[in-house]
Amino acid sequence: MSLSEAASVGAPSAPGRPKPMMASSGGSAAHAVASVEALIFDMDGTMVDSMPSHAQSWGELARRHGIEVDLPELMRRTTGRTGLECMRILFERELSDAEALAYVQEKETLYREIFAPKFAEVLGFSAFAEAARERGLQIGVGTAGDRHNVAFAYAHLKLRPLPAVAVGGDEGLPGKPEPAIFLEVARRLGVSPAHCIVFEDAPLGIEAARRAGMRAVGICTGHSAAELAGEHVLAHAKNFTELMNNRFLEKHHVAKP
Repeated sequence: MSLSEAASVGAPSAPGRPKPMMASSGGSAAHAVASVEALIFDMDGTMVDSMPSHAQSWGELARRHGIEVDLPELMRRTTGRTGLECMRILFERELSDAEALAYVQEKETLYREIFAPKFAEVLGFSAFAEAARERGLQIGVGTAGDRHNVAFAYAHLKLRPLPAVAVGGDEGLPGKPEPAIFLEVARRLGVSPAHCIVFEDAPLGIEAARRAGMRAVGICTGHSAAELAGEHVLAHAKNFTELMNNRFLEKHHVAKP
């Protein structure tokens, strides 16, 4: 799939982002009553079951460059951060953007080669997204992954039409737990943060949703519900089939009018 088909990945940003609606300790009264207009999905570990392949590619990159690494600790520190941020964590030194980007390209090429033969979505994602769209909700993607990984995922997912907006980690925005990626998705969708629900599989992403003033759902593909907790978190589920079976969309005021 060409990048032009990958929705608005890498689309230029217009001036003026939504003002973050910060929650003082993880939630606010507004979260309980705000209507829902848009769903924002993280990609890796949320839309697609890719985290084991990412871990494998990190291990191979480290081996190639003679770096001894505690892989679980590296994943804990980097999941949700941009590629440039991750490389500076892995190499434990300052890297120029050009040098870091070369390592990112090497690592993500490895990831796509590893994941392609066994590509799988997180169970029920496409059906859930389609059900949400049928209810009039806008769909966006907010990921630390780059545009090449987004295009790769879109090419394999059985999802048509594609999400209206995708903001990636190669657009110059800080990675999670900073809220910038999610706020930019909301801005491009034209939806206030308070009217968005974020779906996330990582603690840094759950925190980014809180900082953005958005509600969240924890997708427990790699972390426990306790690790994805917060006053702004509406639910936890192992996958989207479970959310549909629990009638999540109907329960959270997003049923058809």
